[in-house]
Amino acid sequence: MHFLCVRCRLKREIGPHWYSARLQNFLPVVRIKESASQTRDVLKQHFNDLKGTLGKLLDERLVTLLQEVDTIEQETIKPLDDCQKLIEHGVNTAVDLVQEGEIAILGGVGEQNEKLWSFTKKASHIQLDSLPEVPLLVDVPCLSAQLDDSILNIVKDHIFKHGTVASRPPVQIEELIEKPGGIIVRWCKVDDDFTAQDYRLQFRKCTSSHFEDVYVGSETEFIVLHIDPNVDYQFRVCARGDGRQEWSPWSVPQIGHSTLVPHEWTAGFEGYSLSSRRNIALRNDAESSGVLYSSAPTYFCGQTLTFRVETVGQPDRRDSIGVCAEKQNGYDSLQRDQAVCISTNGAVFVNGKEMTNQLPAVTSGSTVTFDIEAVTLGSSNNNEGGNIKLRVTISSNNREVVFDWLLDQSCGSLYFGCSFFYPGWKVLVF
Repeated sequence: MHFLCVRCRLKREIGPHWYSARLQNFLPVVRIKESASQTRDVLKQHFNDLKGTLGKLLDERLVTLLQEVDTIEQETIKPLDDCQKLIEHGVNTAVDLVQEGEIAILGGVGEQNEKLWSFTKKASHIQLDSLPEVPLLVDVPCLSAQLDDSILNIVKDHIFKHGTVASRPPVQIEELIEKPGGIIVRWCKVDDDFTAQDYRLQFRKCTSSHFEDVYVGSETEFIVLHIDPNVDYQFRVCARGDGRQEWSPWSVPQIGHSTLVPHEWTAGFEGYSLSSRRNIALRNDAESSGVLYSSAPTYFCGQTLTFRVETVGQPDRRDSIGVCAEKQNGYDSLQRDQAVCISTNGAVFVNGKEMTNQLPAVTSGSTVTFDIEAVTLGSSNNNEGGNIKLRVTISSNNREVVFDWLLDQSCGSLYFGCSFFYPGWKVLVF
């Protein structure tokens, strides 16, 4: 009988609660066995690769040393070969001259005088007593190989210390928080004796077989952007110990997803260029026709809306980044009624009125966050001039301002927007 059929039958006969409890007890055993099997495979693969690499390095070193032997041999033998050829040439010349002299002596008187004259002429031009100096044997190179056997002990010591097997990773993912178009991943150390220098975060879609690096650094929190809504992702983290090069084992992968609709800027708006996911807006050189709004009212009270300024242009006091109850065309800034915003100089505006408290000026890399909570709903005091009161917290560069925002009517969600009078400003929203 098929295993699935047996499992279904057992679940039906012994009851779902008992079956679930037994299954939960069995899961740790499965994890131990699977992790042990994966660890064996990783160790075998790593040491096989290491053996291959070491063998290749030794072969390359041997070839280099043999080439040095060949070079020294050729450079030192060549002068001696030239000396030997010179001596052999002189000896052969002398033998030829002696033979020519003997023939001259044995010839007739007339012929003898002519041959003797030729012999004498050749002998006067040949220096038979001049030979090159042959080096002494002690001056001749004698090649040898200098090999330090202590390297075996050094390599042996490193090999015996190479690699460790950990029963659990020193860091684990602590929390996954969904954001519009992203997920905040938080992790923590679970080994008090481990001192972390850096962390490395990876993620992948659950349908993918390949993890991607998304963060390397010393922080214990990171927001992973470009997350598709209602799609499961796996996250894992590892750490590098202080003063070490290798990374620790990976944490247990955690699955997370975001049900929130990603924030997007309105496409096709004159004066702004958008990224492919429409979450980054760049103020270009074209003439702007006002405020760039979100494509839909996707911000809800209780959430944190974040703007990250990637690049900056020339600031203007009319610049604005903020939220509003509704789109209103014809305005060149969010410094108007039914909107709250911050200007690039740090000034805060509520319903078009500048607040006394200010924030630091916006610079490249600045992060501006809006946290809005409903304080009162329904009709309020007519002197306050509104039907709904929202408490707004704007944070930027480690400072924040808190104030109440009065709206004419209740709204379930809000738009966000930005306006810049000069090009060069680039803003990411999430």
